[in-house]
Amino acid sequence: MKRTLRLLCLTASFLAADSSAAAQERLNVLFVAVDDLRTELGCYGVPVIRSPNIDRLAERGMLFERAYCQQAVCSPSRTSLLTGCRPDTTKVYDLETHFRTNLPNVVTLPQHFKDCGYFTRSVGKIYHAGLDDKASWSEPPAKANRPMYQLPENRAMVARKAQALSGKTFKNASARYNAMAGPAWECADVPDNAYSDGAIADAAIEMLRAAKDKPFFIAVGFLKPHLPFIAPKKYWDLYTRDAIPPAPNPFPPKDATRFTLADWGELRAYNDIPNVGPVTAEQARTLKHGYYACVSYMDAQLGRVLDELDRLGLRDRTVIVLWGDHGWKLGEHASWCKHSNLENDTHAPLICCAPRQKKAGSHTRALVEFVDIYPTLCDLAGLPQPAHLEGTSFAPLLDAPDKPWKPAAFSQYPRRGNVMGYSMRTDRYRFTRWLSRSDGTEQARELYDLQLDPQENENVAERSENRALVEALTRQSAEGWQAARASFK
Repeated sequence: MKRTLRLLCLTASFLAADSSAAAQERLNVLFVAVDDLRTELGCYGVPVIRSPNIDRLAERGMLFERAYCQQAVCSPSRTSLLTGCRPDTTKVYDLETHFRTNLPNVVTLPQHFKDCGYFTRSVGKIYHAGLDDKASWSEPPAKANRPMYQLPENRAMVARKAQALSGKTFKNASARYNAMAGPAWECADVPDNAYSDGAIADAAIEMLRAAKDKPFFIAVGFLKPHLPFIAPKKYWDLYTRDAIPPAPNPFPPKDATRFTLADWGELRAYNDIPNVGPVTAEQARTLKHGYYACVSYMDAQLGRVLDELDRLGLRDRTVIVLWGDHGWKLGEHASWCKHSNLENDTHAPLICCAPRQKKAGSHTRALVEFVDIYPTLCDLAGLPQPAHLEGTSFAPLLDAPDKPWKPAAFSQYPRRGNVMGYSMRTDRYRFTRWLSRSDGTEQARELYDLQLDPQENENVAERSENRALVEALTRQSAEGWQAARASFK
């Protein structure tokens, strides 16, 4: 099958290369990943946040109101999207495992485009830190690293930590990153490219200029709004802190299971955040202010890249897809960060802009999954789909946003004690079963009625009046999860 696919790709490449005019007709791909971006954006109906460039991209393309990641943490989510396989296939559930350990011969999304004659290159965070994939790229990823902090006192603090930890071995890049963390936020009056996202935009612009005369798949991975919340002062100044609304539900869901929420250790790694207990009201307000500032900072860098794409005359020959790798809690459920199967964490932004799509500027409420992005980009570029893909191309929705679509989207999250939470999001419900990974027995379950309880404030799985509904959803979930992976060979 792999040989057949390569032959099909070579045939497509040969036909496109048959003349320069034909080559010009091949659609490029600008693939934009954003770390920890939730759907708190102007185009998603949140007017307090300043995201003009993401908003204008939505006006050009299709905004997916209900898009879901496969696991709400960086590496598993990105791995699933880039391989087209769900976490139970990749066996990537953490920040340490490289997908080629379990799937050594899988053809990734950028690798497939490379095999089909495209120039592929990346800058920023596409795969998780330390887990890049050489086979995916025509050239090594561009370098755009900048110091994490700019204020002298914060740099000095990190330097002291680095000296104290000199010679220590860490299990992965994330553990080292957390050990070196300083404060959870910084507001410095510096140029945009003093921080990494500005430098990433600089590099992306140079990559577009260099690749403009050949079909390309260019991946741009912005780091913000990932912690720490650092952005130039002018982006903090866009907001009046008292006008930023606090979380509407700063309490755990009623009747939550012991698996529902995780401790937000990712945030607690920063030196100004308590090791136990809640943050103060003032800290919560500052964190949300910082998150908003980072979104606006990242948005401005995206705008520079989109402007260059237009300046080069590539807009009408380029598919653009923008996605946040998962959601993020900003105090909802008395929690922060991601690491759950709740809507706040599994629901993430997705915008796709394709030349000549019929419904540009539309929204769709179709349930889609990030594992669907790989087959969609194949369809839009006219490339064959590898047989291993476990998603469904949503290309038809770009012309018919109200078309009947998937009955459910599926996410999962592991917990200590060898338990996996399998979550199904239907039009009305989120239903999660926490199963033992050793014998498949059910340890707990959750049911949220998103029509009556859109914030998921009460788990109603154990209510007697919902017994028949839970039984029906259990069958639907089991069948749905089996069908979701049925395509893998």
